[in-house]
Amino acid sequence: MSSVKLPSAVSSTSVADILERVLDMGVVIAGDIRVKLVDIELLTIQIRLVVCSIDKAKEIGMDWWNVALDKNSSPMAKPIEEDAALLASRLESVEKRMRDMEKAGILKR
Repeated sequence: MSSVKLPSAVSSTSVADILERVLDMGVVIAGDIRVKLVDIELLTIQIRLVVCSIDKAKEIGMDWWNVALDKNSSPMAKPIEEDAALLASRLESVEKRMRDMEKAGILKR
């Protein structure tokens, strides 16, 4: 009798191979948790986890770690300051228009 070796469906892969594949390709894990009581949504938690190499992250447009932060600022601080300046200038414009309308007798306070 000769022994015939059957092909195995299970291949041996080391942890290093799996880690290399994950970092090279990237993995996204997403999930939502919702807490409802009598059809009223009380809480929603959206979870997004990305696991990939830095090169892959840069390739897909993620580079938040390159932003230099001081101790008292957050990544959102600059956009908020820019929004505040824009809103201040728009408010000033509206107030000027109102003053002009008051002078013309179109608007009364």
